[in-house]
Amino acid sequence: MKVLVPVKRVIDYNVRPRVKPDQTGVDLANVKMAMNPFCEIAIEEAVRLKEKGIATEIVVVSIGPAQAQETIRIGLAMGGDRGILVQTDARAEPLSVAKIIRAIAEEEKPGLIITGKQAIDDDNNQTGQMTAALLGWPQGTFASAVVKDGDKLMVTREVDGGLQTVELSTPAVVTTDLRLNEPRFASLPNIMKAKKKEIAIKSPADYGVDITPRLSVVKVTEPKKREAGEKVADVDTLISKLKSAGAI
Repeated sequence: MKVLVPVKRVIDYNVRPRVKPDQTGVDLANVKMAMNPFCEIAIEEAVRLKEKGIATEIVVVSIGPAQAQETIRIGLAMGGDRGILVQTDARAEPLSVAKIIRAIAEEEKPGLIITGKQAIDDDNNQTGQMTAALLGWPQGTFASAVVKDGDKLMVTREVDGGLQTVELSTPAVVTTDLRLNEPRFASLPNIMKAKKKEIAIKSPADYGVDITPRLSVVKVTEPKKREAGEKVADVDTLISKLKSAGAI
């Protein structure tokens, strides 16, 4: 079974984002970039499926600027077999990304698409669901466990009320949650091997997708600074302060 893993290049989660002075977006100049953490989990799950003999090939896909090749190389060093970069400097919205993934899936014919449940930069949580809808495939979102049972996939989902297990026929789309696994670190030998692995360079036009944004960003602002907390001597004082602040 071939596994397709879309990954995204985002600001490193250890870096505090800065808003541009003109408030048109987030300043990416001289900022450390990395693979989206949920995408790392998706890569790790695909590699584990390959180690179990379930997956035969892992194709790592990214949509973004030329620098996204570095993100794909990380996935290849973790265990991916080859990569596809759909190169564009334009901002790709979830629907455009889903259309490109659908086109790649129709070409590559994978048995499974595993992607992160969301990206930490825009938090849309839409791409996996849209991809499944466009392909007409079953989906298991927010997965905390994925088990192959015959020709079915048993996916345990994290939902508000606890855990839910769904049975999926393949091909299917799975989106990963934090508790699915702990991504491995790429070893130096694997990093060196990844440099020789194939990355095909494509464009959105190659897949017949127009990625012109349908949404416009009006303004980006930093959140308001939180006021310092205050310690109180007893419960009565706390209640009094809460009442005076209109909290109760």
